[in-house]
Amino acid sequence: MLQPNCEILFFDPEIKELVWGNEDWTISAHAHGDVKVKGGSYSGMSLSRLWTKHPELFGEGVGQGDTSLAPPSFPLLVKIITTIDDLSIQVHPDDQYAARHENGSLGKTECWYILDCDADAHLVLGHNAKDQNELREMMESNRFTELIREVPIGKGDFIQMNPGTVHAIKGGIRLLEIQQSSDITYRLYDYGRVACGKPRPLHLQQALDVIKCPAPHASDSIIAACKRPVNQLCKLIACAYYTVWELAVAGKITINQEYPFLIICVIAGEGVIQDKQISEGDHFIVPCGFGEIHLRGEMRLILAAAGSH
Repeated sequence: MLQPNCEILFFDPEIKELVWGNEDWTISAHAHGDVKVKGGSYSGMSLSRLWTKHPELFGEGVGQGDTSLAPPSFPLLVKIITTIDDLSIQVHPDDQYAARHENGSLGKTECWYILDCDADAHLVLGHNAKDQNELREMMESNRFTELIREVPIGKGDFIQMNPGTVHAIKGGIRLLEIQQSSDITYRLYDYGRVACGKPRPLHLQQALDVIKCPAPHASDSIIAACKRPVNQLCKLIACAYYTVWELAVAGKITINQEYPFLIICVIAGEGVIQDKQISEGDHFIVPCGFGEIHLRGEMRLILAAAGSH
């Protein structure tokens, strides 16, 4: 039997055109892209306001300042990133550094699911400096070709990106990103590109402060694409900030919504949730207390819940 919170929450994305491609912020309550509910009882309400005014949708006490149960703002941010050109070489801080140096912001732990990419696609993932001194010397002498480590990737690969990891998405890639609700990025190198007639700022000292040395092996961060069981939740990652699953629906399946809230992203195919038609590109939240989720069709989903489960 369904609990009172029986309405699935759909949203209109915030679309951002950037020098290297575009980002669609599909689930976000961040001030830089606060998405609004599409249809239903809360139509037109921003996610940040929904979180504050209707905490019952996200778990008891959530949004009411009880940080023993949940953070005081919506904790996750989901994007679709499509690249035409290479992104800047960058790194993100952890919570402690961001709190001290970025006006109390959250740090940025994130993960990527490769939706599509060119046949010879690569990511920047990690670096080749053996210690902090060599890292500083290579950065200050602009030896970024030697510094960065590129790895091949393919459709369906999953990458966990912890703070302190040097990284960049190269051109010709489309991916789903799930991350902490933070927009803090430190650029090491940006290919001399300009925005509004000026070079985009670099953040070399901040980057030096947070980059981990030596870098972990790339294989520690990548789960390669593989054929996983259908109609079964397959866990990709569980960390302090989120748990992410992949689910291939073939026919019918029922799963139970047992989390404060559950984000679902349709990454391929089409089908039905309850009596609602869904297809590739739909992103929505199933609220707390929803009960059984009935799915049918031929589609692939990525699901995410806040915290480790």
